[in-house]
Amino acid sequence: MMVRLFTAVKTLACSALFALLAGCGQSNDGSGPLRVGVMAGPEADVMKVAADIARQDHQVEVELVEFSDYLSPNIALSDGSIDANAMQHQPYLENIVRDRGFKLVAVGNTFVYPIAAYSKKLNNISELQDGARIAIPNDPSNEGRTLILLHQRGFIKLRDVNNLAATPADIVDNPRNFQFVELDAAQLPRALDDVELAFINNTYAVPAGYSPARDALLLEDKESPYVNLIVAREDNKDDPRVVALVEAYQSDAVAVKADELFKGSAVAGWK
Repeated sequence: MMVRLFTAVKTLACSALFALLAGCGQSNDGSGPLRVGVMAGPEADVMKVAADIARQDHQVEVELVEFSDYLSPNIALSDGSIDANAMQHQPYLENIVRDRGFKLVAVGNTFVYPIAAYSKKLNNISELQDGARIAIPNDPSNEGRTLILLHQRGFIKLRDVNNLAATPADIVDNPRNFQFVELDAAQLPRALDDVELAFINNTYAVPAGYSPARDALLLEDKESPYVNLIVAREDNKDDPRVVALVEAYQSDAVAVKADELFKGSAVAGWK
């Protein structure tokens, strides 16, 4: 990961409309900076530490391109606008590869960010009433991840608890008549005013002021298989710059920064 070229104009151009991503430059021949897609917010701040290490220890320059949604970083990686990304777990990657035909592969683990349920109206999960409105992420796999957690805790029953792409249509028993509100992940913190419970990824929970360790009413087990990944294309996975990025990321300094930003809830997936 190399020099940090974090210009606001470029970041916004690359994350707002994907049509503009092509204007951010096409994939280079290995001699220029490694362009890495990250989610804006604390995950980008963690990657900045890895970028410094890559520059200092590997003489690799890393340019971060920040995104605000989960689909665009994979489109950008697939079409060569960026060289790698770090923003998804294996089930999400498998879904996007299957559905879009992208030739993307995982090259290294980053962190497990347990998904958690928060509320502005409840102090304890035991206060959740029948018919409560529950907001859940609508992106593939994270929606299933949330429903599987609710199944495991006995709130609902799914047709297949191993179906990582489950949606509310796969609920075969909802004895308490919960109402599921499917929303884009970025909207979930704002939805807390309108629902009794919302399941929010750390990417959006922490910037909104919520700590999984302090505020979560339900928390995914830290042994979760949903470890996040550094992803590259099949044609550049062995690029020495990508290899250096993985080595720089999987360092103690990066783990310390993630622990600080995510309030102890980010679990290093490479240890």
